[in-house]
Formats: sequence, C-alpha cells, structure tokens
Amino acid sequence: MGSITRSFANNIGTSGILKAAAFNNDSLNNVTALNAAIPTGNMVLISSQTANNSASLSFTSGIDSTYKEYQFYFINVAPKTDNVYFNFNLSTDSGSNYNVTKTTTWFRAYHNETGNATALGYEAGEDLAQSTSDQRLTDTNGNGADECVGGYLSLFNPSSTTYVKHFISNTNTYNNSDFSTNVFCAGYGNTTSAVNAARFQMSSGNMDGTILMYGIK
Repeated sequence: MGSITRSFANNIGTSGILKAAAFNNDSLNNVTALNAAIPTGNMVLISSQTANNSASLSFTSGIDSTYKEYQFYFINVAPKTDNVYFNFNLSTDSGSNYNVTKTTTWFRAYHNETGNATALGYEAGEDLAQSTSDQRLTDTNGNGADECVGGYLSLFNPSSTTYVKHFISNTNTYNNSDFSTNVFCAGYGNTTSAVNAARFQMSSGNMDGTILMYGIK
C-alpha cells in the first residue's frame, strides 16, 4: 500500500467518516470548485424600509420566484399608540388588497421585570381559522420611549401556484406593562395563487422602526 493510500486510510474513522486531521491546507490547496449539488446558500438583502410615524410598511416588489424563502426582520418597531398589536397580512394582487385567507397557531411566554409573573401557553384567541384578517405577531406593545418590537418572519415559496403559503414568526416585545413577551406564530395562507406582497402595521395608530426583507438562496 502506497504512502498516499496509507495516509488516507489512517484518517478514516470506524464509521467511515473522515477525521478532522484529513483536512488541512495541503489537502485543500488544489480544490478549485465544489460540486454543484453541495448547498452554498446565503441571504440576499432585497429591501430595507423604515417607518417614521407611518401607518404601515408594505413590500410590494421583490417577492417573486427568485427565492424559495423570504425573511423579514423587525428592528426596533415601536408603536405610537399604547397597548396595540403588531400585525401582518399577505396579498396576491401586488398590494391592492391584503386579504389572504389564513389558518394559524399562536403561543407565548412572558416574564415581568419584578420577576413575580411568568407564563407559557397557547392562546386560542390570537389564532385565525380561515380568516382574511391581519394576523397578530406580538402581544400588546407599549409606546414608551424605550418600548419596541424585535423579531422575524419567514415566508416559504410564496410564488408557488400549487401549494399553500407557510410562514413562521418569532417576536419579542417590551409589553406595555413592563413584560418581556416572546410570541411564536405559524400558519399558512390558504391560497394556491402566488403571493407577491406583504404588509406590516399596528392594530391601531402609526409606528416607527425598520423592516428588512431578505431572500434565501
């Protein structure tokens, strides 16, 4: 057995997987390309919008068949009105109407600043069952100077004309009663039409903050 073969064999574990020692500068220097089947995905920033006492932020371009997943990130989204929810909806007509039928689930965990109130549970009153209404992504938000929302929402394969449109959201809120409230919301837009726009707004009043939209390759 030659020295190259012997060296290679010595770096294979009993399970048939290469050991870490098999990978070094010498073994990788001559690699010029990766097989196309190996995933090399990344995030591409498509749009950034900033609300300044705005009624809503709508993404009416850039949601198309280019990507199979779109992610929206909520950065310091702050309501101008106290005790309101941060909501979203979808459109199949480029934003003329935001009324996609949705079925969803919703649960939360919370903990207050004094440490004497905690909970984790499903909230049936926050979910939707074949409704075109806006979906709540948070618990109630405060409008204090330091109160805001942070989180994200993932929308999967919105351009499909075969399948429903799944989404998953996770947000954290500085609640209007000094609570940290973490909300998980998930569901699907029950349409086989392509979804091509998304809107985010408070349940009442205006808001500040930034929302970023990324495409995932």
